[in-house]
Amino acid sequence: MLKEQITQELDKLPEPLLQEILDFVQFLQVKYQKDKVLEITIMSETSLQKDWLSPEEDAAWQDL
Repeated sequence: MLKEQITQELDKLPEPLLQEILDFVQFLQVKYQKDKVLEITIMSETSLQKDWLSPEEDAAWQDL
């Protein structure tokens, strides 16, 4: 239903505005992908924290 409504509205727009709509849709896609990457990074940080925050890990990196 929503896609149909969007399509109907798009059909009413002149060509120059369609380019702007396409640009916006592509922007939203990139933003969504970045948000997902950030979410996955944050989720994995918690699980990896137990390995990173250990005396053995600190000793391995102290000379760098």
